[in-house]
Amino acid sequence: MSALIDVILPVFLVIGFGYIVAWKGLFSETAVEGLMRFAQNFAVPVLLARSIARLDLGASYDLGLMVSFYAGALISFAIGATLARGVLRRTGPDAVAIGFACLFSNSLLLGVPITERAYGHDALAGNFAIISVHSPFLYTIGIVAMEWVRSKGTGAGLSRVGLNALIGVLRTPLVIGILTGFAIQAGQHLTGMALPAPVWSAMDMIAGAALPAALFGLGGVLVRYRPEGDGRAIAMVTGLSLLLHPAIAYGLGHFVFDLGTPALRSATLTAAMAPGVNAYLFANMYGAANRVAASSVLVATALSILSVWVWLAILP
Repeated sequence: MSALIDVILPVFLVIGFGYIVAWKGLFSETAVEGLMRFAQNFAVPVLLARSIARLDLGASYDLGLMVSFYAGALISFAIGATLARGVLRRTGPDAVAIGFACLFSNSLLLGVPITERAYGHDALAGNFAIISVHSPFLYTIGIVAMEWVRSKGTGAGLSRVGLNALIGVLRTPLVIGILTGFAIQAGQHLTGMALPAPVWSAMDMIAGAALPAALFGLGGVLVRYRPEGDGRAIAMVTGLSLLLHPAIAYGLGHFVFDLGTPALRSATLTAAMAPGVNAYLFANMYGAANRVAASSVLVATALSILSVWVWLAILP
């Protein structure tokens, strides 16, 4: 019970606060959009750039960690898209969008604060290692799959699909933040000169606002979502995201790769997060399965209060 109260509830209370004030009209939809634009386009990319610039790449990048997390993500994507197409009889683009909701866990806005509250700031190295390739890799998978499905019958070649995917990935602010972090680290390594202290201080100030603003804004965004219809699709996305993905990550990390405790915690807890708002943004970008993606974000985020509690109890 202490894990639920001390670790999980503070994070969801911030989300709930944002939800209530937006629901009651005390924080307008325009204000929510502005806050989320600040958080997602500026504050969170700065947080990623700062964290990755300071990351010990040699110590943090563990093959077992990456395989444990991303194998679960890809398996969940494949199962979700296949069931959506073959069992639920959704269109090809809908199936890809539903699969992407199973693929893209909320690794940053939920995974980082919950891991930090549970195990401390020093436990986040594995989280940021996963996050450093999360958006580039998973957006590439989603965009390539969607462009391939949409290009059927149009004569578009694989090179065109790949170009569209690359352009789409490089335009995302999170990826720009990640690449900036790597560039800062490479520059410091090559020149032996660190960024000036005022620059680090400014980055620290902006990064400090990232998670609270994003969590509050996430609550405001969730007001727009209604779990209407598509019950089987929503249940499938929720089950794959909250149960199958972390189960695969834990199983591979514990029994196959024998990960150390910090890495196992990072892989499993990051995998246990609900689909992020990016799942809805991806669906909305292509006009495919919007309602399923939106409702899945809402339902899975609410249910993750209990599922994350279980995973915290299982982890050492």
